[in-house]
Amino acid sequence: MEKFVRVLAVSGVLAVFGAMSAVAAGSHDPAIGTWALNVEKSKFSPGPAPKSQTRTYEQAADGIKLSWTGVAADGSAMTGESTFKYDGKDYPITGSPNYDTLTLKRVNATTVKSAQKKQGKTIAWSTRAVSEHGKVLTLTSRGKDAKGAAYHDVAVYERQ
Repeated sequence: MEKFVRVLAVSGVLAVFGAMSAVAAGSHDPAIGTWALNVEKSKFSPGPAPKSQTRTYEQAADGIKLSWTGVAADGSAMTGESTFKYDGKDYPITGSPNYDTLTLKRVNATTVKSAQKKQGKTIAWSTRAVSEHGKVLTLTSRGKDAKGAAYHDVAVYERQ
C-alpha cells in the first residue's frame, strides 16, 4: 500500500509539472526577439521603402514591449515603441505620424491581427505572422497615412 501511495504521489507531481509546462509553452510569443527588415523581400505600395528597420519584441511585466529603430527612405531616423497585450484593448504607440494607438488580438499561436487608430478612429489594419520555423516575421498592413493616401505594405523581417 505504501508503494502505491508513493507512485500515486509521484504521478500527481509529474502531472502538475506537465500541465504547468504545457501552459507555459502555450503562452510563449514566437515574435519575442529581434528582427531586421529585409528590404529586398518586402513590398511597400506606394513606397518608398525605408532604408532599414529593426524591431524588437520583449516580454514585459505588463505585456509585450515592441520597439523599433531604423532609417526612413529620406534618410531620417525613425524610432517608436508600444507595450500591449493581445486583448483587443487600445494601447498607446509612439513613433508614427499615422496612428497613436493600436489594438491587438491573437488569431493563433503564430498570427496576430491589429487595428491602428488615430484619435480613436481606425485607419489601418495589420496581420503579423511568424513562420512555422520561427525565422521570418511578415507584417502585412493596409490603411491610410496621415495625409489620407492609401497604402498596402508587406514587410518581411528576419530573426537576428
